[in-house]
Formats: sequence, structure tokens, C-alpha cells
Amino acid sequence: MTRRELREHCFKLLFCADFYPAAETKEQIEQYFTEPKEEEDTPDGIGEVLHSPALDVFDGGYVRTKVEQIMERIPELDAAINAIAKGWTTRRMGKVELTILRLALYEIRYDEDVPEKVAINEAVELAKKFGGDESPSFVNGILARLV
Repeated sequence: MTRRELREHCFKLLFCADFYPAAETKEQIEQYFTEPKEEEDTPDGIGEVLHSPALDVFDGGYVRTKVEQIMERIPELDAAINAIAKGWTTRRMGKVELTILRLALYEIRYDEDVPEKVAINEAVELAKKFGGDESPSFVNGILARLV
């Protein structure tokens, strides 16, 4: 599985975490990996996989570990985002954008395998896929200030 696909799984799990009590985190992560594969036909009649949580042991462990590490640092990550986002607080931000920012900031600060430029580019790509029209520029702007 590619790093981009693994990052997308991390994003989905982190996004869902805001909707559940912290005590249910481990249970929610385990449930995520047992969900069925979701597919949809494109207008051209081609089947497109929307969600496939079936990961091998290595990839599943990577995603679980990364998500747990990010969740432990959410207060710290949010404080850094709040300090730099003029006119915005994490409470006012859309959940998609906030989740992407948390993931990218974690990668920038703590994941030595991910260069800053890659973390920013991947965050913008996630924003294009999951966010609204203004999401990519918003995410890019905040991350540019953070680095």
C-alpha cells in the first residue's frame, strides 16, 4: 500500500475520533478495520473503491500506531495551530481541515521519514479530495505559516 493510501486511512480514523469519547478510541480503531469494502460506480459505469480498510499486518500496525501517537498530541498540535491561525481557532475550523492540519503538523514535527514539503503537499491533496473548494488554500496557508 502506498504512503498516500496509508495517510488517507490515518485521516479517516482521526476524523472519526472527534465524534466519539476518548475512552472508545481503541474500539473505534478496531471497528474501522472490520468495516466492509465500499464501492460506487462512476458516471462512466466504472466501479470505484471508496473505502477498503483491509490492511495487512504491517500497514494496519503502521496506521494504528500513527493515529494513536497523533491523538496523544492533539492538545499540543491544536495549540500550535491556534497560535498561528490568525482569526481562526481550532473550534471554528471545519473538521476536515482541522484533521488534515493535525496530521500534517504531526508529520512535520515528529515523523522523520516525511519531509516538510511532502507533508504539506499531501495535506493539500487530502484537502482537495475531502474538503471544500477553499480547503486546499486554507490548509496550505496555515501549514506554510507553521513551517
